[in-house]
Amino acid sequence: MDPITDVFQTMRVASVVHARLEATAPWGLMHQAEVTKEAELHTPAAGNSPSQLAHFGMVSRGNCWLSVEGMADPLPLTGGDCFLLAPGSTYALRDNPRTRAHSFCEAAPKNGANVIHYGGGGVPTTLISGWFRFGETSVKPIKRLLPKLILVKADQAQTLALHATLHLLASEMAEPAPGAEVMVNRLADILFIQCVRAHIASSSDTCKSGWLRAIFDPRIGAALKAMHERVENQWTVETLAAAASMSRSAFALRFKELLGETPLEYLTNWRMYKATGLLQGNDRKLFEVAKTVGYDSDAAFSKAFKRVLGMPPREYRQRSTAEAGSEVSGGGAA
Repeated sequence: MDPITDVFQTMRVASVVHARLEATAPWGLMHQAEVTKEAELHTPAAGNSPSQLAHFGMVSRGNCWLSVEGMADPLPLTGGDCFLLAPGSTYALRDNPRTRAHSFCEAAPKNGANVIHYGGGGVPTTLISGWFRFGETSVKPIKRLLPKLILVKADQAQTLALHATLHLLASEMAEPAPGAEVMVNRLADILFIQCVRAHIASSSDTCKSGWLRAIFDPRIGAALKAMHERVENQWTVETLAAAASMSRSAFALRFKELLGETPLEYLTNWRMYKATGLLQGNDRKLFEVAKTVGYDSDAAFSKAFKRVLGMPPREYRQRSTAEAGSEVSGGGAA
């Protein structure tokens, strides 16, 4: 299993909110990222935190400008362009870079509607837009994978598939039918994966930094592939360096340079994220989960789990079970 596939299988889109924005000039809408402490990501209220929302969109009519905090210049978007913003981003969409942007809260759909009318009555722009909410333990791996912005231009080969999925998503949410909730969440997963695949295929400069750069590095990528394929293996820095065909010291230095953490820190973190998926539901005993992710005892596993995720695995299982029950009783994803 390659690391990107492993991330896709481990991450969880908990729900998706979708709307069509019918904007008329002048108009501007902004999302301000919240500063969220690591410990707060694992509280019951974290499920509604804006820090867990990734905004996606497609311009289906007209033109607009996208500004993202940390990027020097606003980007022009035209019909057919698609974008995906990483969780926790501050950004604005508007008809003109000089137009003042107001909070997205001002344009929130009313009474369950999924069409937003906003603006001053001038030149029209239509965006199919929405937000992915990720499961709390998926946020950190997703932030590692995603750049701040994935922009898929209308003339890219992958755009056609994105458009088809977006229109299917819009159709399912416009006229709910039996099984619509499952369809919407599956389509959200597909849409997210399509965005990332399109980004990788574009050979953008943002693929040349961070986690994606490490994945495509011939030597560090080989060690990451080995780690993800056999997460339960009793890896050491020496055996991982051997998988990368590097000396121990050169491997450790290069790994830290690309990923910002040591090889064993990365391995421990990934094992815990894998474990969260195994803990959802009560069909696996704790020692079975521990063994699956490379621990010989549930005590050692529990200690590592609490260090990484801020709570013991049993408590995590109880919370995830309770959350799943509340989603079912409340009607599932919005």
